Amino acid sequence: MKNILTLFTITLLLSCTSNAQKNKKEDKKMAEDKNKIVKTEAEWKAELTEQEYYVLRQKGTDRPGNYGYTKHFEKGTYVCRACNAQLFESGSKYESNCGWPSFDDAIPGTIDFKKDTSHGMIRTEITCTRCDGHLGHIFDDGPKETTGKRYCVNTSSIKFIPAEKK
Repeated sequence: MKNILTLFTITLLLSCTSNAQKNKKEDKKMAEDKNKIVKTEAEWKAELTEQEYYVLRQKGTDRPGNYGYTKHFEKGTYVCRACNAQLFESGSKYESNCGWPSFDDAIPGTIDFKKDTSHGMIRTEITCTRCDGHLGHIFDDGPKETTGKRYCVNTSSIKFIPAEKK
């Protein structure tokens, strides 16, 4: 009987510990979710241009070319066009000659990475952590002297905020 009581006590303690850990994880997720921006598709359509909506919400791709931010190299910060979350500092931007703006690093905690198997390819999609907007993809062919990464970003998914001049 004593062994059964001991076993019951240990099981109860383990269960309580497990529930406490689960509750901590749920509390952390709720705190993270408070910063999330959730809108209906109708709200996004009303706020974004047709091209921005296509890229950010429907996971589209801008046509490649030397327009928009592809050849843009001023000092400042690139933010998500949908929610204004800071994503990339201008110092991480480089010329990759791929036809889209390229960065070798992102501001920590601002980008989510998701497996993308669309169009018969296996790639890693990058999205804004705050609003889940599609930004582009990340590749392992960036500058080896830095991160070796290339964040290949659609111009329609970002906007530039210039650094304050002193």
